[in-house]
Amino acid sequence: MSRIAGFLCGHSNPQSELFAAGMARLMATGNANSCSFSQGSFAVAGAGVPAIAQDSGCVAVVDGVFYNASELAAGAGYGPAHQLIATYQQVGFADALRGINGDFAVALFDEQTDTLWLGRDRIGVRPLYYHAQADAFAFASQPQALRSLPGVSRHVNRRYVAVFAGSHYRYIDNAPDETPFADIRQLPAASYLQLKGQMLLVRSYWSLGEQPEWTENEAVLAERCRELLFDAVASRLKAARKPVFTLSGGMDSSSVLACAVQLTGERQEAVSSVYADKTYDESDDIRGFVAEKVRRWQPIPIDGFDLFDVVRQMVRAHDEPVATATWLSHFLLTKSIAEQGYDVVFGGLGGDELNAGEYEYFVFNFADLRHRGLHADFEHEIATWAKHHDHPIYRKHRDAAMAHLGRLAGDAAGEVLVDRERLSRYYPAVKTAYHDLRNFQPILDHPFSSWLKNRTYQDIFRETAPCCLRAEDRNCEAAGLGHADPFFDYRLVEFMFRVPGAMKIRDGVTKRLLREAMKGILPEETRTRIKKTGWNAPAHIWFNGPAVEQLLDLVHSRVFRERGIYDAAEVIRLIEEHRSIVSDSVAQDNHMMFLWQLLNVELWFQEVVDRVPELVAA
Repeated sequence: MSRIAGFLCGHSNPQSELFAAGMARLMATGNANSCSFSQGSFAVAGAGVPAIAQDSGCVAVVDGVFYNASELAAGAGYGPAHQLIATYQQVGFADALRGINGDFAVALFDEQTDTLWLGRDRIGVRPLYYHAQADAFAFASQPQALRSLPGVSRHVNRRYVAVFAGSHYRYIDNAPDETPFADIRQLPAASYLQLKGQMLLVRSYWSLGEQPEWTENEAVLAERCRELLFDAVASRLKAARKPVFTLSGGMDSSSVLACAVQLTGERQEAVSSVYADKTYDESDDIRGFVAEKVRRWQPIPIDGFDLFDVVRQMVRAHDEPVATATWLSHFLLTKSIAEQGYDVVFGGLGGDELNAGEYEYFVFNFADLRHRGLHADFEHEIATWAKHHDHPIYRKHRDAAMAHLGRLAGDAAGEVLVDRERLSRYYPAVKTAYHDLRNFQPILDHPFSSWLKNRTYQDIFRETAPCCLRAEDRNCEAAGLGHADPFFDYRLVEFMFRVPGAMKIRDGVTKRLLREAMKGILPEETRTRIKKTGWNAPAHIWFNGPAVEQLLDLVHSRVFRERGIYDAAEVIRLIEEHRSIVSDSVAQDNHMMFLWQLLNVELWFQEVVDRVPELVAA
């Protein structure tokens, strides 16, 4: 892993290298390597060979991995920064990015045209932020580095903070170019930035759109899916020295690990977060898979930690509040992994989105079936959904399905509606004087005529994937690790968006095509398991022990109340209600996600916002 930074001021300035190198060192341990040029300087810091180059009138710096290096202009014998320069000089910047299969954030300055280019991979696996002033421009892999520069406002983005504080985590990344800081922007996934003089342009170089669905039978498409996943895993294995696989009881992480076993002919090493509370513990589901595919399995108990202390560590590493409690488990997991000499962590992110693995995808599949006039299939899918997935709190029956459809699926073809109940449940906890959340109108994209495809697209680019990829990136970087998510290989993404809905959800069972593709690769127990626990953490328990008293002390504190974000009385009511629900085992949705977001917002202010970062000198 590495972190990149750059500072441009339009003319030769001896401070530019100090700023660029200082920002890089602020984000990563180790020496910072830098290159200066006529209008500024680039720098990179972190583990491994520094990906920075100056050649043929261009300077380039890269964070990430190009998996198809042998296909690029400079060839596999050169580092990614040289490859970027050579490819850019052949085809231009946008086409260079289109030709790269990788997880990356890159910058290139062309001294002949005095043009700066920034680029980010298609899915947004690697982050990139920037700040523009009248006489200077800076970019960095994390926003905190930019906050260390003179002239950058210390103010937060109140809209972002309010949404995080009082809405659902799915909506915090609805505006892909925003950050928690008022003066710092994020380059969206699949985009590039061009800066020439005072003209700054941000454009997309890749997108998904309506394409004819595949017409081949399921066996043929399963074979093609398997080939693409194998290739995605293989290319990422080549970039790893000592990989380790995160393993849950579901199909996604299991499929990635099983593909690696098939490709190498060797069992792999795996780690899992396990809990004493069985609500989200998947140990029993994992053991059968481990017996067949894993050389060494490490179940790492997530217990006995100080919740406040770990969250403080996390927000400092992330520069921002962390979306869900799941990532605390991952944070502790990566610490343990790093201590054992592993270098790349493989995971299953993307599998749920591409294969319709989340429970909510059933509703949008119903909408597609109804729109196509497939009434018998529509009724059958509702009935099998209820049969396989009923829940004491989230009930599954025909009336519930129709209510969900009315609430979430619009009348126009493919029109996905905002989940107003989820969006606004905790609005009363945020003071309208801080930011009036009632004015928040999330953007929902509709590039497809299918409800299911639009829901998937929304999750990948505006909801579930951005916050998860960012959390994974920060956790791994803090531990000095790389990370790999083969399901987010763009070729597999493009392929899966043309797969018919019936090959994703059928007979009340999700991930049908992946299940077919993994025949003979996954153990049958794993491949055919229908029930989904979901990769989650027992935060309901965390906020029902000693931590709840600390949380109440925080809410009663003067600094919390003077910050002016929350209505303290409403917050206290929610804390007490949560404690009552969990203590009495009431079959009612608790408030663990709200309390997690509350804790993260306040500790982020204390540990990041209220402290001014200082550039790290050589």
